[in-house]
Amino acid sequence: MSPLDSPAVDLPEVRPAERPAEKPAQAPGQTPGEQREREHGKPQGGRTIGVNVPRVEDHALLTGTARFVDDIDAPGMLHAAFVRSDNAHAAIRAINTTAAAAAPGVHAVLTLTDLMPYLTSAELVTALPSPSFRLNLHRPVLASTEAAYVGEAIAVVIAQDRYLAEDAAALVEVDYDPLPAVADCRTALREGAPTVHRSAPHNLVAEFDLAYGDVDAVFASAPHVYGESLVQHRGGSHSIECRGVVARYDPLDDLLTVWSSTQTPLPARQILCDLLGRGPDQVRVITPDVGGGFGPKLVFYPEEAVVAVAALMLHRPVKWIEDRREHFISTTQERDQIWDVEIAVDGDARILGVRGTLLHDHGAYNVRGTNVPYGAGAAMTLAYRVPAYRLDIKCVATNRVPVTPVRGAGQPQGVFAMERLLDRVARELNLDRAEVRRRNLVPADAMPYATPMKTRGGMQVVLDSGDFPRCQAMALEQAGWDGFPARQAIARGQGKRLGIGLANSVEGTGRGPYEQIRVRITTQGIVQVHSAAAAMGQSTRTMLTQVVAEQLGGDMDNVHVTTGDSQSSVQGFGGFNSRQAVMAGSSAHKAAQAVRRQVLEVGAAVMRLPVETLDIEGRHVVARGSDARASLGELARAAAGLPGFMMPGATPGLEATEHVVINDMAYGNATAVAEVEVDIETGAVTLRQIVFAHDCGRVIHPKIVEGQLLGGIAHGVGNALFEHMGYDENAQPVTTNLAEYLLVTATEMPRIALTHLESPTPLNALGVKGVGEAGVLPITAAVASAVDHALEGTGVHITRVPISPVDVLQALEAR
Repeated sequence: MSPLDSPAVDLPEVRPAERPAEKPAQAPGQTPGEQREREHGKPQGGRTIGVNVPRVEDHALLTGTARFVDDIDAPGMLHAAFVRSDNAHAAIRAINTTAAAAAPGVHAVLTLTDLMPYLTSAELVTALPSPSFRLNLHRPVLASTEAAYVGEAIAVVIAQDRYLAEDAAALVEVDYDPLPAVADCRTALREGAPTVHRSAPHNLVAEFDLAYGDVDAVFASAPHVYGESLVQHRGGSHSIECRGVVARYDPLDDLLTVWSSTQTPLPARQILCDLLGRGPDQVRVITPDVGGGFGPKLVFYPEEAVVAVAALMLHRPVKWIEDRREHFISTTQERDQIWDVEIAVDGDARILGVRGTLLHDHGAYNVRGTNVPYGAGAAMTLAYRVPAYRLDIKCVATNRVPVTPVRGAGQPQGVFAMERLLDRVARELNLDRAEVRRRNLVPADAMPYATPMKTRGGMQVVLDSGDFPRCQAMALEQAGWDGFPARQAIARGQGKRLGIGLANSVEGTGRGPYEQIRVRITTQGIVQVHSAAAAMGQSTRTMLTQVVAEQLGGDMDNVHVTTGDSQSSVQGFGGFNSRQAVMAGSSAHKAAQAVRRQVLEVGAAVMRLPVETLDIEGRHVVARGSDARASLGELARAAAGLPGFMMPGATPGLEATEHVVINDMAYGNATAVAEVEVDIETGAVTLRQIVFAHDCGRVIHPKIVEGQLLGGIAHGVGNALFEHMGYDENAQPVTTNLAEYLLVTATEMPRIALTHLESPTPLNALGVKGVGEAGVLPITAAVASAVDHALEGTGVHITRVPISPVDVLQALEAR
């Protein structure tokens, strides 16, 4: 059957990773899972792990009983609307709120001056530390003297409902003195360029390099050197739910409770405590159900601080829900990166070195630090053996919305740059593109592979496990790579231009150092799991339920998971960098094992049986070879103890809190093969098929992994062909609705075939790696490679993304 005859989404094939020389023979009747266990020493399946169990989130989502931030209501709720700058850069001479304050239903109109008595600082200091900073561009809670981008919040109206608040916000008069705006990171560093902020001496936010090896010597002596100049653009996150926050102050308990659609509730609480001068017992942050995060929701925003202060001031609950236009102009984005890169290879196309420069549009403020450009540079070479590397990186301020991670956090851009260079090598040396990659991929027998690269925290990058060449071979086989020239020739005879392309990626997942988990069995026999990890659609509650149930009886209905509540008193960092299964899952596994030992120890004392004869089945401890049994509730009551009686266990209760510390990242890998058709009359690019082979270590829930990959692939298709956040020469946004800013829809998605390779990581007891961002990393590069291939012979070479029909036509006409 031709690959094009496959269904719209092929169910994934899961294969264990093996090294051919070491692969043990499969015993008669042995299952693939049993074979994987023999190869890697880790079980691949169990009662709940490795099984497509029903997701615990689905019932609430499908019946409409899920609780998103806009579903939260309280007696006396007031609503906020923000006054935002319509200037990309302007001095603020005065703010007149008189008319707005007198409008019907308005309870308050607040500027920074009004908020300051409740704040310890006028600035939000949220950027991760780095010695590379040349400017400290911290965001103001509200802009008061200068506006630095269109959409920056200047004032807030609190009214009886959102409609009245919006009407009154239009009455706030801001006296602006327009200033020159910086719209392009390429011109921002030129001598005499205007500065993004009046007080800044220049526009260079940060400057650093990623380097190892004798790069200059390598390039001086290399037989072949090829270069590419690349322009990469990524847009916003555009989760189905925009941002939102609700705050309520209880004067009786002196407790401020904030519900926010944040990916990071514990860091949000800490920032609020620091801003408001309150203790952690006086601020509670809750993440309710979240309709997608994709990165920008990990950031703490001015709106969260302002709404919290408004609730404190007015002693009334206050709600703000972002609308879609606000999302376009005030939620952080990723945007332009300008790459000038070269690759040195020998006569056999083996890589000798890579070097270049990267200009990164950082936006108007330093919100998260250098992690996006650092991630791009670090990801560039990871899949391949690269003896020497240097990338000089400059982060440049512009009068645009600040930049923070969007799904992949710079890594797709690094992959794109590397894969474009490898396609260039293949073209210049007249070699198959897949063969060039095969010669340079890190081989399986080199794992764990210590690279000279370091993470932003200073730890060495060590590729922990994987078989990159086999992953590529699986993708090529499923895509029909070897037979494609014949299909292409037939199509060309029919006047169609088909192309096929591929790309490899390696993603650092599971960023540490920890995510704490508490597991407890109540006296009713219910297994409670508490985590501050934020769930945002990636099935965190299901994953934690599976991991804990595996150790405590296998009854998932008896495991109740609470996530994203700072009052749970567990510590952690939240959801980002594909980390929840690795970090929270590992801690849950360890805590569940500890509770399991407690249960069996108490069971042995209560039932007067040897502990080794006991097991947990469902909601009972049972004895092998007898009818003896005791419920988890009975054992929890016994474990609590009685006055004057000996304890049945070593400690009171059945409870454990664990935080597995993992400093090294687990590296997943993928190969994407894209097949396209290009219409040279219209410039339209139609995706015909995507094959995606992936290795995320041990798979906890195959269907959830499949869903995460499909979502990432869709995001990658958007980056490759559709999504562009446009600004004009005055830094005015020109794509502020979903008619102008194009998102991929079901009709643009091609057939997708998934296949999985499992190479469990040795870094955690579960053997898992992250998967939430994996789908997006290689897609843009694979699509660009395929479009190049379809246009072979026309002289067109793809050097910028997204690839629009206008760009294709202009390139064709230019040649």
